[in-house]
Amino acid sequence: MHGMDMGSSSSGNECKISMLFNWYTIDACFLSEGWQIQNNGMFAATCIGVILLVMLVEAFRRMGKEYDNFLTRQFERQAVAQKAAFVTHVDKTSSSSTSTRGVIRFRVTPVQQLARALIHALTFGGAYIVMLLAMYFNVYVIICIFIGAGLGKFLCDWMVVQIDLDSTHDEAKGIEETTVCCG
Repeated sequence: MHGMDMGSSSSGNECKISMLFNWYTIDACFLSEGWQIQNNGMFAATCIGVILLVMLVEAFRRMGKEYDNFLTRQFERQAVAQKAAFVTHVDKTSSSSTSTRGVIRFRVTPVQQLARALIHALTFGGAYIVMLLAMYFNVYVIICIFIGAGLGKFLCDWMVVQIDLDSTHDEAKGIEETTVCCG
């Protein structure tokens, strides 16, 4: 028997599901009995849908990075303004030119944190569905996941590096995580 009987379906055929790598197309089922492939067109649509889903996960991942970078730039502008006001105040009240070093801490607002959490939940949820699809061990679907990841990275995550030549920090960034669940 090549598949496991997952109950009756609308086509009357059983779902073909295997815990080994397989090449099933017709009668393959994904996530539920309602997603049973009945013809080549449905399988092509499934493959295209998987590619688009993985690309969407990459887009959400990039959106999360960009939103965090936006918030950081916003905090940096506020810090520069507060530092300028503080230095002006110190210069007016002190005749000596002592260097003052302070720390300014910013925290996102509840609405900003909610937006960050929503983006994370969408990214995590999409990645989890992709993982579930990969667990069907259908080689075509796995290939589509790889294609979607590559296209998603290509289209949604162009690398842009800004180097601050005035900075004295020797801080190097590490390699970014490859999966949303482990990073």
